[in-house]
Amino acid sequence: MQEPREETFDSVFSAANAELNAIGMRCPEPVMMVRLQIRKMAEGERLAVVADDPSTTRDIPSFCRFMHHTLVGSDAHEAPFRYVIQKGL
Repeated sequence: MQEPREETFDSVFSAANAELNAIGMRCPEPVMMVRLQIRKMAEGERLAVVADDPSTTRDIPSFCRFMHHTLVGSDAHEAPFRYVIQKGL
C-alpha cells in the first residue's frame, strides 16, 4: 500500500484556479491587483501570486487576515515571492 503524499508548496501553487503575476509592481499595486482578482473568483477558489516587491511579504498576509481569506502557503524567503490565497475562510 502506497503512503499518501504530502502536498508540496509547488504542487499547491501550480494547482491554483488562477494566477496573478505582479512582478515589477510596487506597493500598493500588488495588493490592489490581488483584491480585484479575488473579487472575480468563487468562494473556495485559489489564487497563485508571484511578486518581487518586498512589501508583499507583509501586505499579502495582512490583506488575507483583514478580508477573511486564507493564506494557504507562501514562499517568501527571496524574490520572486510566491503566495497561494484561498477566497474565504
